[in-house]
Amino acid sequence: MVAIFLRSLVFNIVFYLVFLFFAVVAIPTLALPRTALLRVANWWAQTNILLMRVVCGIKVEFRGTEKIPKGPLLVASKHQSMWETISLLQFFDAPFFVVKRELKWIPVFGLFLIKANMIAIDRRAGGRALLAMVRRAVAEVRDGRQLVIFPEGTRTAPGAPPRYKPGVGQIYVECGVTCLPVALNSGLFWPRRSFMRYPGTLVVEFLDPLPPDLPREEFITRMRTVIEEATDRLVAAARVEQARLFGGVPGTVKA
Repeated sequence: MVAIFLRSLVFNIVFYLVFLFFAVVAIPTLALPRTALLRVANWWAQTNILLMRVVCGIKVEFRGTEKIPKGPLLVASKHQSMWETISLLQFFDAPFFVVKRELKWIPVFGLFLIKANMIAIDRRAGGRALLAMVRRAVAEVRDGRQLVIFPEGTRTAPGAPPRYKPGVGQIYVECGVTCLPVALNSGLFWPRRSFMRYPGTLVVEFLDPLPPDLPREEFITRMRTVIEEATDRLVAAARVEQARLFGGVPGTVKA
């Protein structure tokens, strides 16, 4: 565990240095088309994946990329770590997220969020915030963009009971586009609220798309079922791998 701690320390230092480097590189893109900023973000995501492998011994595997539809899309992803907010961007032509309003107040970084037309939401505003978010999301998706949303609204640890928010159903109905479910096991390797980075194989799996014309409740049920079943499978396999790496039993490394 000492070795993992030291590798995690090195990774975190280098991670923030790399972020600062790409933040400087991205400043000129504020005066360029949005695609220029997204290209720099993709470089940053790919660099982080390389660092994870070299420094932490974390291999990243993307499955089902051939299932990603072109054009306007709703992407509903499991959310276990900050990692997927960085790395999912690279698979879409014009992606955008729903983010906390406070993030736009961060110097420089907030300007990037504004440039990328991310949707900022004030979580304390309740129903008014949801309605405003849905209107913005629908407008952006109809303009040909891909909305990447985390239906649980926040990061959940692997194995924690899922708590899907009803807002994703509203967005799905209003947008009227295909939904791409995404499962992953990132929380075992880049845990939320943790300094540590654990070795193993981080897997992201793009699942079969859901058609755009499902009734709201049926959509929510099907989306949740396929995401949770695939995520449970990925987490279970990763725990077995980590048990071999750490010489313990599955589940000994907690996220």
